[in-house]
Amino acid sequence: MTCNLRGIYSLSSLGEATRAKRNFPHTSSAQCGGKQASQAQRSVGEMTNKDNMQERETFNNHTVYSLSDVAMSIHKVIERTYTRPYYIKAEILKLNYYPYSGHCYPELVEREGNTIKTEMRAVIWSAHFNDINRRFTQITGEPLKENIRIHGLALHIEDIEPSYTLGEMVRNRQEVIERLKKEKVFGLNKSLTMPLIPKRVAVISVETSKGYSDFMQTLEQNEQGYRFHTELFPSILQGEKAITGIMSQLERIEARLSEFDVVVIVRGGGGDVGMSCYDDYGLTHRVATFPLPILTGIGHSTNLTVTDMVAHANFITPTDVAFSLLECFRRFEEQLNDYITKIAQQAQLRLSEVKQSLIRTETAFQYKLPKVIGIYRNRLSEVHKELIFKSKELTMNQSFQLKSLMQDIGKQMQLHMRREQQRLELTAERLPKNIQTCLRKRASECDNIDEKLHLLSPKNVLKRGYSITMKDGKAVRNVTELTPGDHLVTQLYEGTINSVVE
Repeated sequence: MTCNLRGIYSLSSLGEATRAKRNFPHTSSAQCGGKQASQAQRSVGEMTNKDNMQERETFNNHTVYSLSDVAMSIHKVIERTYTRPYYIKAEILKLNYYPYSGHCYPELVEREGNTIKTEMRAVIWSAHFNDINRRFTQITGEPLKENIRIHGLALHIEDIEPSYTLGEMVRNRQEVIERLKKEKVFGLNKSLTMPLIPKRVAVISVETSKGYSDFMQTLEQNEQGYRFHTELFPSILQGEKAITGIMSQLERIEARLSEFDVVVIVRGGGGDVGMSCYDDYGLTHRVATFPLPILTGIGHSTNLTVTDMVAHANFITPTDVAFSLLECFRRFEEQLNDYITKIAQQAQLRLSEVKQSLIRTETAFQYKLPKVIGIYRNRLSEVHKELIFKSKELTMNQSFQLKSLMQDIGKQMQLHMRREQQRLELTAERLPKNIQTCLRKRASECDNIDEKLHLLSPKNVLKRGYSITMKDGKAVRNVTELTPGDHLVTQLYEGTINSVVE
């Protein structure tokens, strides 16, 4: 943008003014021409003559000037040199707007790449600021703010020409478009397939905005009774904060990608102010590469933003976006009705064909039925005769087989009885021998048992030198069973011993 500035001095720019004083002869000759240089030199000369007339304080052999001396000298130079407004190109680093007073004290800079080459302060009085900001917003769509490039610099800003900024915005937008096309992402979102029924809608908007209200009202009150599932992801929708807000909500939606069919960005009721955020590269790239179709209705009717261009579809108003979703439902309903009609027609046609076929079959059946009955009657008679013959033949064969089988059974029984008779005779012959052998074996076992019992009898044990001590007729097995005075009887092999426990 171009700023129309008048050269009126302000002490707020004293630092820059001092630098200008020191370098002014060189600057004037390069930028202002010979006349302005002579005026600057004359002002410095007047200041030097004044030093000769008045004794000045010195420091290191240099004259020390007062602040008012410097200000007055610079004021005279500017007053003589800049006799009309000038256009100067600069960037507003900080706006420094004070709403209470209405005055604005912008900090202006000139950059070389990312380095600030020159910096100077300025002032816009409230009487000028409101008019400047209003016209600036009308033309550029953006209010006067920081980081805006302007033309025009002086200590008192009387006017700003917004056409320069507007050109910068157009150039920046074109650079974003070319960059997206170079990266081959410009048409990615448009290439996505729109769901037949976009029922689940993620809405990025402001809950209290008129645009969001119109959008929801259009969806919820449609005459056809279509039902949508919508979820609001609130975000600021204009100005610089809209960029991070919308991108943040897109990240939230992507984390729940399977829950939605389409994303809608709608705003309304705010005019065209703050629309440049939709030309930001980061936001447009995010929209272009988003995996769901994005529909925009950001409430402008002039030039499209880059976000509109890369979105799957763009509309002027939120209501138009809602109508487009309803149109998807309507088209699907029409297709469905067409299919139902076609199916009904095909079914009717098929039923008619089947009916005709049944009629033809019935006629043919009535014509051929007597012949078929006669043929099958003859076959049945032949089968009956054959069955009688076969049954007689089978009966005779079965009778012969039965007789043969009975003869075989008789022979087998006689043979089996002879074998069993022989086995009984052999067993009867062997039985006495087996009994005697078993008795001898059992007698031998009894003798062995008797011998063991004899060896283990108490007498044999006593005979080997053992004895049995008894108390009251019972054997004593433990000393603890005895008490002093008990009478004991000790049985030996031959004889007994009586004793008393002491």
